[in-house]
Amino acid sequence: MCETPIRFQVSKPVLAGREKEYILDALQTGWISGSGYYVDRFEEEVSSFLNISDGIAVSNGTVALHLACLGMDLGPGMDVIVPSLTYVASANAVRYCGANPVFADCDPYTWNVTCESIEAVWTKKTVGVLLVHLYGLPAPVHEIRELCQQRSAWLIEDCAESFGAKMDGCYVGGFGDISTFSFFANKIISTGEGGMVFVKDKERREFVRKLKGQGVDLNRPYWHTVVGYNYRMSNVVAAIGLAQIEMAESHLAERRRIAQRYIQTLKLLHEHGLVRLPVEPSGYHNVHWLFSLVLASGTEAVRDRVRQELLRTYGIETRPFFVPMHRLPMYSSEHSFPHADFISDRGINLPTYTGLSDADIDEISAIVSDVAKREMGA
Repeated sequence: MCETPIRFQVSKPVLAGREKEYILDALQTGWISGSGYYVDRFEEEVSSFLNISDGIAVSNGTVALHLACLGMDLGPGMDVIVPSLTYVASANAVRYCGANPVFADCDPYTWNVTCESIEAVWTKKTVGVLLVHLYGLPAPVHEIRELCQQRSAWLIEDCAESFGAKMDGCYVGGFGDISTFSFFANKIISTGEGGMVFVKDKERREFVRKLKGQGVDLNRPYWHTVVGYNYRMSNVVAAIGLAQIEMAESHLAERRRIAQRYIQTLKLLHEHGLVRLPVEPSGYHNVHWLFSLVLASGTEAVRDRVRQELLRTYGIETRPFFVPMHRLPMYSSEHSFPHADFISDRGINLPTYTGLSDADIDEISAIVSDVAKREMGA
């Protein structure tokens, strides 16, 4: 049976600014590697936008997490609490340091970890929390930061999916000891590959900056004082990033528009108890990295049939939620994570990208509603 061509991708980068101009300028100057005007400007502009000091541009979001863990002196024999429902890079960064990721369950409606779920798995070896703001909604960072401070533990914010999200008017990334961002092709601000690290403590910040550049002394060429890494962002990639950050408000506004339209057009499906839609508690600002919904009943097989019909019959590409860490072979756990399991098995990410029209969203929502009702026997 022939499949319908993809009409709506789940995500795609939108290069609607000065990306080409800046890339060509970087090429013409010959500065195409890990230093140059655009790297410096990109660091400055992202820092200014988020109102967080001294961002450090790196090659991708995963290495940003690795540097964050190294920056907090993470090592063997230590435990770090990580959401089970997250992308695998969050847990991998902890393991890169020889430490042990300890997983916490999530809230059934926000899909983020809570202070209570973190407390429930705290161990005598816990030295910190790696907090993920999942799918664009801030986690309850105030309470979790207070818990960490009470227990003399550090807090890393993984903001890979939440660029521009706010908590009580402040951008996420400014609450923890260290925060990280990703600029992968499907993110709100995209450089293809790329990431950034923000470190509050000046000495730790300089240590992280040193680590990303092969451990070289920042004031003495070819003098390497620690074993470092080649985690630098190239000037060409940063040129794309600068054009993207200039358009940040537009990209963020588009995400809000798209989400609000989806919520409006899928309202009846929610009211009939067939799906759970994203929430936005008071004081929280959700940037809707991907517009996500969770089937309120059924099984993983039902979710997969919905996704398959959307793609094969209607050309609507979707994506499932992340597989929880505790179910992956290298992180297998005997503990129970009922909320993470439920949400992961029934979660669907719908097309979400700048330029998706209201008419497109209306069509997608109508089809999603019909298919979900049919597959769920409603």
